[in-house]
Amino acid sequence: MFQIVKYETFNDRQVIFKEGTFGDWMYVIEEGAVEISRVVEGKKIVIAVLKTGEIIGEVAYISKEGRSATATAVGKTRIGMIDREYFDRELNGISSDFQMILKSMARRLRETTDHLIQLQNQAGK
Repeated sequence: MFQIVKYETFNDRQVIFKEGTFGDWMYVIEEGAVEISRVVEGKKIVIAVLKTGEIIGEVAYISKEGRSATATAVGKTRIGMIDREYFDRELNGISSDFQMILKSMARRLRETTDHLIQLQNQAGK
């Protein structure tokens, strides 16, 4: 399915990447699970727990912005780094109109996540 450059194994609670950091890699979860979370006013909010076969890091890759959340291993987790050159070729092979749609979707997903976290944080006060 994806061309993988290398595999990495993370132990339970080990951070894969942090919110706000820049990274142009996407990953596929090969084994285990990954918790996606954000910290709002000092409180950790879990957005999702992703499992084998799911992709992480795609929003930052597509939007070319900082990571929108922190990814942390749940139990022993093995991830594959998707070959950036391969994915760039695939992305550049689609029309600029469709690229714009993907970037718009990534931006809206980031904005929606931000909004939902604000609502959840307000409800918790």
